[in-house]
Amino acid sequence: MLLALEAEAPDMANASIPSPTSPLPAPALSPSGAPNVVKIGLERRFFDDIYHYMMEASWPRLILLIASMYLSINMIFATLYMVGGDCISGAEKGSFADAFFFSVQTLSTIGYGVMAPKGPVGSALVTVEAFVGLLGMAMASGLMFSKFARPTARVLFSEKMIVSTRNGKRCLVLRMANGRGNEIVEATLRISVLKPEVTEEGEKMRRFHDLTLARSQTPLFTITWTVIHVIDEASPLYGETEASLREMNVRFIVTLTGIDSTFAQTIHARTTYFGGDIVWGGRFVDVTSQLPDGQLQVDYTKFNDVTLDAAPVSGEVKSRAA
Repeated sequence: MLLALEAEAPDMANASIPSPTSPLPAPALSPSGAPNVVKIGLERRFFDDIYHYMMEASWPRLILLIASMYLSINMIFATLYMVGGDCISGAEKGSFADAFFFSVQTLSTIGYGVMAPKGPVGSALVTVEAFVGLLGMAMASGLMFSKFARPTARVLFSEKMIVSTRNGKRCLVLRMANGRGNEIVEATLRISVLKPEVTEEGEKMRRFHDLTLARSQTPLFTITWTVIHVIDEASPLYGETEASLREMNVRFIVTLTGIDSTFAQTIHARTTYFGGDIVWGGRFVDVTSQLPDGQLQVDYTKFNDVTLDAAPVSGEVKSRAA
């Protein structure tokens, strides 16, 4: 999904760099990492990707879609029963309601015994509807189970990133936490920054640059994880200021992958930060403490709290204290 934003991609290769006086373009990624791009010229077929659409849809939307299809099928067969004439024994002739509820009984294989198919037309329609109901029940059950049993990560990302000094070096810092009581095994983190650039030939493009992290992997991600990137001469952020990051509309894509210890399956989580989401000269409030009995306590109510240094970081991030 993120590869579509690389410089080599046609839609981003010709993207212009916004000037300080021009309005900033809409983000290509939402804060959750979902694409926020209008695509034209592509042939879209709903039924070609219906499984993917249903798996990505929210639970209320999925249930509403299945209910709509269920009612639509019953209405279609009720209409066919009406067209077929007197083909339902025990139903009032010409009653759409009786035909509809007979379709419901047939589709769901309830069969209360009050109404029954009558004649070859009614028997043929019941045969077809029973087959449709069998396929529909199998597909709906499989879809619901797959969506319910799909392993997902519940990773908390700090609302802001900070630029502060650690061990005499300027650093970009963000905080993460595992929102579940399980463990994420062999967790791997990657942060990429999308920046506008101009080549020697004058070509304008936006490119991804990977940030080198002090620790990009951990064998067990259980509680919290403070992610640190040192802004040195090799960093893509070297020489940038708070104003320049805002003007360039840079964005940071944070991606975490690992193995869920409960399901033993790969999971991932991601989020997006923008230039305005950085607190310069800030520090995250400590959320861990030790109880009198020696047990570790994590206060997630302070997870996003940031305190400012006495002398806030400002200007270019070039200086490196000795």
